[in-house]
Amino acid sequence: MTNFYGSEPYGTDELLEQIYDPNIYPVTEADSGVDPNYIYAEYRSIDDMDYPDMFRVTESEMALRDTMRMLWEQHSVWTRLAIMSIVAGSPNEDLVVARLLRNPKDFEEALRPFYGDEVAAEFNKLLTSHLVIASEIVKASKAGNTNAAADAEKRWYENADQIAELLSKINPYWYFEDWQAMLQEHLALVKAQAVTILTSDYEKGISIYDDLEMQALEMADMMAEGIIEQFPERFQD
Repeated sequence: MTNFYGSEPYGTDELLEQIYDPNIYPVTEADSGVDPNYIYAEYRSIDDMDYPDMFRVTESEMALRDTMRMLWEQHSVWTRLAIMSIVAGSPNEDLVVARLLRNPKDFEEALRPFYGDEVAAEFNKLLTSHLVIASEIVKASKAGNTNAAADAEKRWYENADQIAELLSKINPYWYFEDWQAMLQEHLALVKAQAVTILTSDYEKGISIYDDLEMQALEMADMMAEGIIEQFPERFQD
């Protein structure tokens, strides 16, 4: 083993030859006037460097990103808790579902400053339907009513398309195809989550929830980014 800390100093070439191939081009061969025992790395100060604005995140921008992440995080958490309460027939079911249904109202409040009362209320309505239909699917599946579950699932996907269409109309940076794909992935994950709870597959349920949570945060970031791009003047400070 090479002794890097012995009492005898190593020359630079000797050290390199022990670490790398002996045939490596000697570091001092190009300039015989260089003392190999006194070679130092060059350091440059970048304290005064001007970073481009593209790396600057304002407080208002960060606040919006945090808000959207919080809302989508709460959406995924309370959806999971509601499914668990419905499947278990828990006495707190009504309270949990009521808390879940507060999420669309919170989204309405967050969107109102940018899109006005009418659009914000429409998003609230569509997202509420998304949650109500999800509960119908879980209840029908629990009861073994496959026809009712299939009908509700069809309406669920239609509702997702309506949400994607609304978002694409109010923001030029939100594309229908992107939101449709995001929302359909969200539905698939919620359904998979419900199946694991209905079948008591707890380990798989945890894994799926991890995916559901990360995907919800992706939607949050896409929503925040679109608003910031559409209204850059509101995020200067």
